Amino acid sequence: MADSTADTYSRETLKDRTIPFMILSDGQNPLTAPITRRTPGRSILEPSEIARLRFAVRGNAIVTGGAGMLALEAVRALLEHGASGISLFDLTPSFESAHAVSALASLRQTFPNAKILEKVVDITSEEAVNRGVDETVAELGSADILLCFAGVVGTAHAEQLTVPQWRRMLDINTTGSWICAQAVGKQMIHQNTGGSIVFTASISGHSVNFPQPQVAYNVSKGALLQLKSSLAAEWARYGIRVNSVSPGYMDTVLNEGDGLASAREIWASRNPMGRMGDPSELAGTVILLCSPAGKYINGADILVDGGGSVF
Repeated sequence: MADSTADTYSRETLKDRTIPFMILSDGQNPLTAPITRRTPGRSILEPSEIARLRFAVRGNAIVTGGAGMLALEAVRALLEHGASGISLFDLTPSFESAHAVSALASLRQTFPNAKILEKVVDITSEEAVNRGVDETVAELGSADILLCFAGVVGTAHAEQLTVPQWRRMLDINTTGSWICAQAVGKQMIHQNTGGSIVFTASISGHSVNFPQPQVAYNVSKGALLQLKSSLAAEWARYGIRVNSVSPGYMDTVLNEGDGLASAREIWASRNPMGRMGDPSELAGTVILLCSPAGKYINGADILVDGGGSVF
């Protein structure tokens, strides 16, 4: 039987409680001020230079799930647009995969002046993430961008899904993203230089996928959309913009194999463009959100799905 006395006491204390109030930015905050054509010296620049600066990436990025195909494509784009340092968070088996070894060697050869770190980090561990962020800042000097690509996918009929399977999915996809965002967000606030955080949500956070049943995955990605919005509201005053991208079906190793052939045919046939996405096709959206071009984009989710969500 419940303790009615304790329950009554808890209810009574509600009458006297206070709550913290959210603080928004104001028009005088330089961290949230616009970048305008009135910027000193801008008038003497050539149009091509203005265009380049619009999408220039500055500083250092932490990328979770950094050894994956989508993450490595985004990393290449960040470096192409000017990022000076990258810290990849992932697990040892991922770093040791043939694709990751080849891709990282190519990046280091193409961008010899950039610092590219590999950090073995379990994103579900607060201690491991904090350590990874601290080490990154010590080696690179700052954390200016966070891209959350780490995640797992699983399919199971709802009535057969176990509680441990459910918890694992949300622990990695949702809670892991939150742990990383909080750790990097605190560092950005300490730096007082602003920053950009981008979650990888999914079309699965917007609608139910077909034909595969994947309730836990869908919920984990839908939760990221609210996490993105909540942090965007709270952290804007620090000059931290928080957004997400929602990829459609991407042609990565997660969607390969003869066992998925029938599903791949269905996914492609239900898309106006008649195909799945190439990992490189997500990179432009990431650059938009991490560069001055996205200065006034905050709390947004951008669908990158070839139009599949229109149906």
